[in-house]
Amino acid sequence: MHLEKQFEVKTSRAEAAAALAEDATLVELFPDQETQIVARQGNRRTTRTRYRALGREGTATFHFDLAEDGSVQFEKVCDGRVWRELTGSVTLEPRGQATRVKIEMEGRTKMLVPEFAVRGEMQEQIEQMAIALRKKLAAAAKAAAKGKSSPGSAA
Repeated sequence: MHLEKQFEVKTSRAEAAAALAEDATLVELFPDQETQIVARQGNRRTTRTRYRALGREGTATFHFDLAEDGSVQFEKVCDGRVWRELTGSVTLEPRGQATRVKIEMEGRTKMLVPEFAVRGEMQEQIEQMAIALRKKLAAAAKAAAKGKSSPGSAA
């Protein structure tokens, strides 16, 4: 199953990449859920999220790898209950004075879990991630613009 969501933000690719690399941004990708960073090693961040899906409560662990180009690759540590594999990425592409953000997820469910049973919840998850990321990047752009226009700032 492949899911994708794209949107544009009015900020430079460099500013978007800096905001995306913040620990707080990674935690905010899972809104309305208790998420925390549990490990940091080099460019890898590991998060743990408590969730409720398909009528079950559980804990999801994700590894986020921050790339030098500003993109982020992520993968879920699969426990075999629903997913055999779940990976994704957030990529940034410059568009004039804006940046196109693309969130992609690719997953394979275990044999006894049909994809249609999880597609709706995964579509909702990618929508929530996009809303949270758009909000975070817009706030970062606003802060950067304010910093550039404040008196005494270096030109």
